[in-house]
Amino acid sequence: MSFIGFPLLVIPFAIYNVLAFPSLFPSVTLTSEVPGVQLHLLSGVDWKFYTGDLLIAFAVLLLYVEILKATRLGRRNAFDHTLSIILFAIFVAEFVAIKQAATSTFFLLLVISFVDVIGGFAVSVRVARRDAQLVEAARRSTPH
Repeated sequence: MSFIGFPLLVIPFAIYNVLAFPSLFPSVTLTSEVPGVQLHLLSGVDWKFYTGDLLIAFAVLLLYVEILKATRLGRRNAFDHTLSIILFAIFVAEFVAIKQAATSTFFLLLVISFVDVIGGFAVSVRVARRDAQLVEAARRSTPH
C-alpha cells in the first residue's frame, strides 16, 4: 500500500480548510446542497445531502483505510502513527483557535482523527502481540 506513512485524514482536513475560507471557493460552502442528491423519505421529509455531510462520509471511509493500515508492523507504521498524532494536534489547535473551524463538521472530523489515533494504536498493539505469540509458538515447536 503506497499510502503507508501518510495520514489520509489530511485530505478531508485540507478540503475543509479550502471550503471554510470563502475567499478560495466562494460558490461552494460546507452548507451547500450536493446537486442531485435528495431523497423523499416515507416520513414525508425530503432528505438533502450537504457538502459537509459528504466530507464527513469521505473521512469515515478514509478512517477505515487508516485502521487497515494499522494492521501492518514496521518503522513506516510508527511514522504513520506519529503523523496521525500531529494531525490530531493540529485539528485540536485549529478547532479552538480559528473561528472558521468552530463548526460541527470540523468537530466530527476532529473526532474521526482521534479515533484514528487511538484505533491505530490499539490495532497495532494487538497485531504485535499476535505476531509475538506466533513467533514464540514457532520457536517452541522447532527442535533445537
